[in-house]
Amino acid sequence: MARLHEYQGKALLAARGLRIPAGDAVRTAEQAHDAASSLGGKVVLKVQAWITGRKAKGGVLFASSPDEAEAAAAQLLRMRFGNFPVEEVLVEELLDISHELFVSLTIDDAAQAPMLLLDCEGGSGIEDRADSVARIPISVSEGIDRGRVLAVLAESSIPSAAHEALADAIAAIVQTAGDIEARSLEVNPLVVLADGSVCAADCRVTIDDYAVFRHPELGIEIARELDHPATALESVAYRLEQEDHRGTFYFAQLPTEGWESTKGLIGFHGAGGGGSMMSMDAVTNEGYTLANFCDTSGNPSAAKVYRAARVILSQQGLTGYFGSGSGVASQEQFHSAYGLAKAFNELGMTLPVVVRLGGNAEDRAVDILEDACRDLPAAVEGYRKDDTPAFCAERFSALMENASGGASGELTRRVPDWVGGDAEAFPIEGGHVWIDIERCNREITAKLGEWSSGILKDGGEGTPVLACDEETAAKSDSEFIACEIECLRAGHPVLFVDLPIAGIDCPQEVC
Repeated sequence: MARLHEYQGKALLAARGLRIPAGDAVRTAEQAHDAASSLGGKVVLKVQAWITGRKAKGGVLFASSPDEAEAAAAQLLRMRFGNFPVEEVLVEELLDISHELFVSLTIDDAAQAPMLLLDCEGGSGIEDRADSVARIPISVSEGIDRGRVLAVLAESSIPSAAHEALADAIAAIVQTAGDIEARSLEVNPLVVLADGSVCAADCRVTIDDYAVFRHPELGIEIARELDHPATALESVAYRLEQEDHRGTFYFAQLPTEGWESTKGLIGFHGAGGGGSMMSMDAVTNEGYTLANFCDTSGNPSAAKVYRAARVILSQQGLTGYFGSGSGVASQEQFHSAYGLAKAFNELGMTLPVVVRLGGNAEDRAVDILEDACRDLPAAVEGYRKDDTPAFCAERFSALMENASGGASGELTRRVPDWVGGDAEAFPIEGGHVWIDIERCNREITAKLGEWSSGILKDGGEGTPVLACDEETAAKSDSEFIACEIECLRAGHPVLFVDLPIAGIDCPQEVC
């Protein structure tokens, strides 16, 4: 589920009439000084990070003056949660709080309905007070039952004078959640101030991923559940996923603090969620740290797997590449083999590779991968469904022990020197196909027709030309990748599929 920052959620509540603390999100200590000055000096500063228990982790500080606020912000902006830095701090007025409540709207899968969770003693530690939380079903047609909310408030120690205002605030929270199709919206605490007014002192919002496209006003760039703001590489990966719906491509970077004390930092490439998790455990049990999680499943195209491998290998400091998924995925594994082989050859792979290609046509897939990568500096081994993740992880560990010690930062994308010269080229989605016409003859061109699944043919005198219309050819990136790798395997590398990745190979506005 996609998440919003605290200040974004509060702004949504404010737009529906609920009071929120005065304040501003800042990115520098100097901005925190200015914000505190405008708020009269006494402020609270909170890291904007998608974690629980911020205060206990040192992510909430108080300041009595702008100078103290500046120093506190500097301290908070140096914090990291995992390997993800704090980039924003919320500076808000210090509230004079009399009472705190916990209010949360969530979707109850068992009841198949929205559910309001209400506790008249909010704040930290709510998880330990689950038995005291009231559960109030919400009608999707009629909304919240105000009478039940008031009944819960009547049993609390909160003065009755604030009950109506609290009920109004809770109704606004429910309305907000419905308007933006939130999977959950939590205000902890919703507070009654000394003057009797009601204010949302905190706010956490998650949006149903499948509803994000209907709410461009929320500014959500990645409709995925992450525990941190999207990294630059995660943004690249998400864009690639959205541009190619042939199968799935999920990529998330993981915390890697302390990996230097392990046997190495590994790029992980899975296929199928459950099997991927088991495979991650297997390689972790061998003593390695995973830099990322990646899943390409649902019968992905060769082009999609190629791009996924390129994204994984764009991470700095990797010392190996381990791929393993369910082993019984209902997808043609030779597509993955072609995509991986292209990525590894294009980068001149120097890192040890083990990939479990269990599933349909696994024998063909393993043969393609190992044969196409036979001349690379790195050892590249493929395995089948009967080879367990634990066995594959042991093989990977053995390769790593004999590796030369290279790292992913040394990998450089290589393009044939004949590309861009007198070679012929035609566009495909996301790039171009280049053919070294001068090195083609009738025999090679006949093979090009076979290896490209009939997309190419002999146009006369052994010159390859398109056997289909340009629109069909433009959508045949995977067929051309297969052709490129088969050319390589046959010792006739006369075709190259150029698929530069924006944000990795070139700026996004250039690619």
